[in-house]
Amino acid sequence: MSESEWRLRAPANLVSKRAVLLWTLRAAIFWVVVVGAEAVALLVVDGAPRWLRVTLVAAAVIGVVHTAVMPRWRYRVHRWETTADAVFTRSGWVSQEWRLAPISRIQTVDTARGPLQQLLKLSTITVTTASAQGPVTIENLDADVAARVVEELAATTQATPGDAT
Repeated sequence: MSESEWRLRAPANLVSKRAVLLWTLRAAIFWVVVVGAEAVALLVVDGAPRWLRVTLVAAAVIGVVHTAVMPRWRYRVHRWETTADAVFTRSGWVSQEWRLAPISRIQTVDTARGPLQQLLKLSTITVTTASAQGPVTIENLDADVAARVVEELAATTQATPGDAT
C-alpha cells in the first residue's frame, strides 16, 4: 500500500440504516427516564420549587431535539471500510474520531450485539490492535454484513505476516 493510501480518509461504507432507529430508541429511552423522574419529583413534592418545573420543560425540549437530530447526524458521520491492508473508521457526532488500523497490527476481531441491536438485527465489530489508543469499533452493521466482515478480517489477518505487536 502506498503512503498516500495510509492517510486518514473518509471510509467508503455507511453503517446500517437501522442504526438511525437504534440511536433514536436509545435517546428516547434516556430522555423518558430523565423527564419521567423529574415529573415524578414534581408530583411528589408539595409546593415544588419553580426551578423544578423549568428544568422539566428544558429537559423535555432538549430531549425532543436530541432524539430528532442526533441519530440522523450520527448516520451521516459513521463510516467504515476494510481493505487488504487496513481497517478505517469514522464515528461520533459532535466530537468525531477517525481511526486507521493496519491489518498487520490486528490481534483479535470480536462481535457484540446488545438487546436493541439483536431486535434490529445489528452487530458491532471490535478490532483489537497493538495500539495504545485501544480497539477500533465498527458499530451497527447489518448482522450478516458484520459476520462477513469478521470472516474476511480473520482470513486477511491470518494471511498477513507479523505478530501484531
